[in-house]
Amino acid sequence: MRPVRRQIFSWVGGALLSGAAPRILRAAPTPIRIGLMLPASGTFAPLGKTIQQGLRLALTQSGGQWGKRPVEFVVVDDESNPAKAPEHASRLLSRDRSDLLVGSVHSGVALGMAKVARDNNKLLIIPNAGANALTAAGCTENIFRTSFSNWQTIVPLGKVMADRGVRTAAFITWKYTAGQEYSAGFKEGFEAHGGRVVADLSLPFPQVEFAPLLTQIAAVKPQAVSCFFSGAGAAKFLLDYAQSGLKDKIPLFVTGHATEGILQALNTEAEGVVSVLHYADGLPHRADQTFRKNFQAAYGAQPDVFAVQGFDTGLALAQALSKTKGETDAKALSASLEGMVFDSPRGRWVMSKAHNPIQDIYVREVKGKRNAYIGIAVKALEDPATGCTLGS
Repeated sequence: MRPVRRQIFSWVGGALLSGAAPRILRAAPTPIRIGLMLPASGTFAPLGKTIQQGLRLALTQSGGQWGKRPVEFVVVDDESNPAKAPEHASRLLSRDRSDLLVGSVHSGVALGMAKVARDNNKLLIIPNAGANALTAAGCTENIFRTSFSNWQTIVPLGKVMADRGVRTAAFITWKYTAGQEYSAGFKEGFEAHGGRVVADLSLPFPQVEFAPLLTQIAAVKPQAVSCFFSGAGAAKFLLDYAQSGLKDKIPLFVTGHATEGILQALNTEAEGVVSVLHYADGLPHRADQTFRKNFQAAYGAQPDVFAVQGFDTGLALAQALSKTKGETDAKALSASLEGMVFDSPRGRWVMSKAHNPIQDIYVREVKGKRNAYIGIAVKALEDPATGCTLGS
């Protein structure tokens, strides 16, 4: 069995220390210990890295402390494996004595983390995974999301496509929680505006053998194709789609995860692809301009939506722990996060009663290496949170 990758990072005096000497740590106030589960291997590894960079940047800009206490991250590679999620999360709380949990990218992993957080009455902040149930039927007082629900980032695409005269489409994704929800959400949004899904295709996560499915798409001849993929798998899909010759015949309209964070790995294969997402390159927000400048200075690269979600997770923790004066009790932290308003790089957003962002969804188009902002698909979109009774 491959050993679990577990690392502890501490901020002391505003500096990041890995494996810091006990003599130095004892000189500081008792650190807040955050169990951080993100993928460091596999398809979603780049997403996990960028989320962590955004989170670190937020902490650095707070002087290395939240609630006037230094912070330690206990970092675990969750391998995007839902079967291992409960064990990893439980160890972060019991063996590693984490005060709260942050994670993850994969929806199945986050669902496993949510159960552990509920059972142990610990705060969980989700910086990416969009599984609808997390802030719908499975909502609970101590679980918050700083990213999106899967419903939010696909349903608006239907109107965007209808406005461009598209009436038939094929959809392709991975067969797992997020993929199934994106497929259902695409159908909902597209059919609501007169569209018809002529093919709904999937392959097991994280497989990337797209050729047989692309052949099926070519056979049904839709007016457009939509998809949900992310990370390295998304880059492979866009490359295969272009090389198959379909890109010049059938345009792509996608959830923005398919073009986010991977354009540097492509040449022109994604050029012109239209997407919807809660972040874009070139937003007219002062907070975004400042964030992009600081991220570039810190990491030598431009940020993407995953960096923003990590950064906003840090903003949430900074504000919450300031209110609780460093207290990490789940009830106190949850109360401080209720209805919180964020001046985020993505634009102003509010934490909903179901603990999911109420946020703008943007229309973007790939231009060179940028997901360029071209308009707003929906203002202040709130997930319906069906089945959630919080705040009722």
